[in-house]
Amino acid sequence: MLHEDRLFSADPGVRAMSRQLYAAVKDLPLVSPHGHTDPAWYALNEPFPDPAQLFVVPDHYVFRMLYSQGIPLEKLGVPSADGSPVETDGRAIWRLFAAHYHLFRGTPTRMWLDQAFADLFGLAGRLSADNADDTYDTIAEHLQREDYRPRALFERFNLEVIATTESPLDPLEHHRTIQESGWSGKVITAYRPDAVIDPEDERFSSNIDAFSDLTGEDCRTLEGYLAAHRKRRAFFKAMGATASDHGHPTARTADLSDAEKRSLFDRILHQAAKGEVVPEDAELFRAQMLTEMARMSLEDGLVLQIHPGAHRNHNGPLFRRFGRDKGADIPTPTNYVDALKPLLSAFGNEPDLRIIMFTLDETTYARELAPLAGHYPCLFLGPAWWFFDAPEGMKRYRQLTAETAGFYNTVGFNDDTRAFPSIPARHDVARRIDCGFLAELVCDHRLDEDEAYEVARDLAYGLAKRAYNL
Repeated sequence: MLHEDRLFSADPGVRAMSRQLYAAVKDLPLVSPHGHTDPAWYALNEPFPDPAQLFVVPDHYVFRMLYSQGIPLEKLGVPSADGSPVETDGRAIWRLFAAHYHLFRGTPTRMWLDQAFADLFGLAGRLSADNADDTYDTIAEHLQREDYRPRALFERFNLEVIATTESPLDPLEHHRTIQESGWSGKVITAYRPDAVIDPEDERFSSNIDAFSDLTGEDCRTLEGYLAAHRKRRAFFKAMGATASDHGHPTARTADLSDAEKRSLFDRILHQAAKGEVVPEDAELFRAQMLTEMARMSLEDGLVLQIHPGAHRNHNGPLFRRFGRDKGADIPTPTNYVDALKPLLSAFGNEPDLRIIMFTLDETTYARELAPLAGHYPCLFLGPAWWFFDAPEGMKRYRQLTAETAGFYNTVGFNDDTRAFPSIPARHDVARRIDCGFLAELVCDHRLDEDEAYEVARDLAYGLAKRAYNL
């Protein structure tokens, strides 16, 4: 089912060069510095419950598409936030998924799933309603084996390191269990403080109180609040974190005076307590906090990841029923040149600061992001991801950024996934696309062949390790 030349050019010369470059990097270890897999998988090392819980329920790429065709999330087993019942029969969920597998034609999700089915479970035919029960039984049987438990799959995938993402309120007990278990697999955390930075989060006020309780700081004062962040960042770093992660609606930053910051902080707490947060104040607070996080990164060395531009929870009724991260996050136009100016004016020339900027707005690559990363020493470009981690999106990314930012102001690949079995396939797609892009440069006589081999290795492995201090 999987053609050995998939994603390579139809031009014979470019295809031959692509094959050679790919052969040199395809077996390199996987570095996964940004993702959302569950650390409990590695800590407890229990068998995955069933094929539906492995492939359908946790993967918003999958259930988003099915929902778009009128299939309720309840029938797909997605847990509800309001306690309403959902399907718990894995076989029923799988049958529904298999019957609608045709919906994924032409999508990257289809490529990832096909590769996982073939490589992990030896499935030779295309998933369909006709073979739903047979494929379910085959996968379920494998999942009961010791060599299909999370740690064994981690090793089979040749994962060198994987980062999960946790709230500052998370005690990181699963990470502690992993560290104390004696297992050699490297699973690290990342500091994601949105829950105590975004005043428009409905839990913000109670989260601030929890932040105080956890850190012993008075987080209803600006000084105590910032001290609490420093404490938690230090704890996360001690638990393996090398980066923080910030998913703001926009890329706006600010650099207010101490008096302005204190006044804004007091207003935000008052508004949040009343449930009447002023959007402009919330946006300014998030903007200032990105600058504060950059300042802290200079102190503690954590890499600062910023990924703005999603209108999150766009589907209000779905959000109320199922909560966050249920596939209703939609890309929006995003400004970077003006939005990042306050932060970059303060810290942009610091060689010891590393900021990795992502985008959901492709129109900014050539116009804004590549020129910014091609100038400021602290700024690097994250890969095409989320809505653009498809072959054409990855190609456009290289075409729009390489001419201005080159390769070495980018940070390699990260898979950004909650779907554990798709990780090798996602990296494989990225390696094939990058090797194809480099092969075209070689065949156009724009890059020497020996340089292409070096760049291919860096894109597949070296840049991610360097960018994330791994």
